[in-house]
Amino acid sequence: MTDGPEQIDFTDRTVGTRALAAGAARVLTIGRTYEAGLDDVWDACTAPDRLRRWFLPVTGDLRPGGRYQLEGNAGGTIERCDPPRGFAATWEYGGDVSWIEVRLAPLAGGRTRFELDHVAPENEHWRKYGPGAGGIGWDIGLLGLATHLAGREVPREEEWAATEEYVRFVALSSARWCEAAITAGADPAAARAAAERTTAFYTASSGT
Repeated sequence: MTDGPEQIDFTDRTVGTRALAAGAARVLTIGRTYEAGLDDVWDACTAPDRLRRWFLPVTGDLRPGGRYQLEGNAGGTIERCDPPRGFAATWEYGGDVSWIEVRLAPLAGGRTRFELDHVAPENEHWRKYGPGAGGIGWDIGLLGLATHLAGREVPREEEWAATEEYVRFVALSSARWCEAAITAGADPAAARAAAERTTAFYTASSGT
């Protein structure tokens, strides 16, 4: 994904808030328009044999009420599925529970709009790392999806993470999420400090 840094502004990012029964939550929203039809994007986002080619291997009972598990990452419960328009699920990782919702919409010219909300309780992790902690991962995912839909092979994560392009992409993504946080009302100094910590975390093992 050597063109990753050049694609950074193909993606839209916003940070919002939502009230949950357990308290205040933060909402990351990330969106991108793909040059692919609705059914193709839906299949790429839900078929295990395609997910593993651009995201992660997934196992489980992939229907409403079923449990899923991403290899080496999050698992959860599929709460809703509306083919080919979207789905919602819990996102459970490291003892924390958050929620994701994916929305797909057909556009003119055979294109598809992809949007994802990730809702997470505001906690110490958020205050330390800000929206980039999760947002950079979703940026990498949406770039992988673009590469896959274009018919190109997505490199293994550990291989790409050892490149200069990866380091540049992470830094740019972190900066964009920092900007989104400030736009949403975050203290600029705190947002920039959180972004620096997040960038350092993602690039610590890059070897570049």
